[in-house]
Amino acid sequence: MHARERVEACAQAVRKRFPRTVDAAIILGTGLGALANEIQVEQVIDYHDLPNFPLSTVESHRGRLLCGTLSGKTVVAMQGRFHRYEGYSLQQVTFPVRVLRALGAETLIVSNACGGMHPLWVPGDLMLIADHINLLGDNPLIGPNDDTLGPRFPDMSEPYDARLRTLAREVALANGVTLREGVYVAVQGPNLETRAEYRFLRGIGADVVGMSTVPEVIVAVHGGMRVLGLSIITDNCLPDALQPAHLDDIIAVARGAEPKLSAVVAGVLGRL
Repeated sequence: MHARERVEACAQAVRKRFPRTVDAAIILGTGLGALANEIQVEQVIDYHDLPNFPLSTVESHRGRLLCGTLSGKTVVAMQGRFHRYEGYSLQQVTFPVRVLRALGAETLIVSNACGGMHPLWVPGDLMLIADHINLLGDNPLIGPNDDTLGPRFPDMSEPYDARLRTLAREVALANGVTLREGVYVAVQGPNLETRAEYRFLRGIGADVVGMSTVPEVIVAVHGGMRVLGLSIITDNCLPDALQPAHLDDIIAVARGAEPKLSAVVAGVLGRL
């Protein structure tokens, strides 16, 4: 079965239970599932029930699609995403983005938890992704290109939409939310980085580091979607003051910052 046929089969399964055209898609990252509480959910679809869909293996990822309304827009949110370190190919990691695009979504809002390498930023801060660096050693577009899904050589001069970023800054200001802006670097994981690696990543221009997001953004841009990326900084990754990081603490910080993330996402959708 060709890529488009697999995508269409999955999209059709979603349409049977949620027949509306989707305005925007949302990917909820580690510890960020509570944004789901802001959505007026009309249909919950477990990943197990979707043909060709991967399954979440990470404990903080629920593994279901939430279909409904947020700020007056029809949305589908992924409560749980996929990562290279789970053993999935990047084509599998990004398959859901293809499905969301097939459902009509022209905007993708992607969120993540990340380690902060900027010395003036602190855990709990929200960062607007202005640009990214792909250090996954792979790309979801490798292989034959299906021209019906997107161009062979998609332009990446502005993967994160300038207008959406402006809206995010306006919403954050109106809500009294401090919104940093910077560069996200994606690495394979699943281990966290060494001191030397943090120095390297900072030296090549990254402000935060994580293990997701970039593949989904590449495929979204390939498919003609506008992208807004938001990161919650969950731990300090300063090589000269590095402390061991614990997953429970990372998730707790992410959950503590969720109201700020929810306010920005809901506000941006309301202004689209």
